[in-house]
Amino acid sequence: MGAEGWRFYLDEDVPPSAAQIGRALGLDVVAVAEVGHRGWPDDEHLAWAAAQLRTVVTYNRDDFVELTRAALAAGKPHAGVLVVVSSVPRQGAAVAHALQRFSAGRPPLQPYEIQFLSGWSAAD
Repeated sequence: MGAEGWRFYLDEDVPPSAAQIGRALGLDVVAVAEVGHRGWPDDEHLAWAAAQLRTVVTYNRDDFVELTRAALAAGKPHAGVLVVVSSVPRQGAAVAHALQRFSAGRPPLQPYEIQFLSGWSAAD
């Protein structure tokens, strides 16, 4: 079963190659660098992703947890955050394969939902 319905937006701290590899795996994924958003503040990344119905994928747990709380309190749009755990190497293939495994057969995140991405292997 595929990753139907999932749309990912990779934060600046995720290797952009994960988007290219992810698309080759059949994922709907774009990276900050690909859409010209380098250097944007995290709240703008979160807002853009929500407008595009894309889940933010980031290693930046603390900031995005706080931004999610603030978005909820303010009633701002939000399409979920997927925090990559530190045990997942900052390598495109590792992140892309972990995204593929995570999203297979699972519905996309709900607004304001935060989940943690692990599930990679050294074979990735």
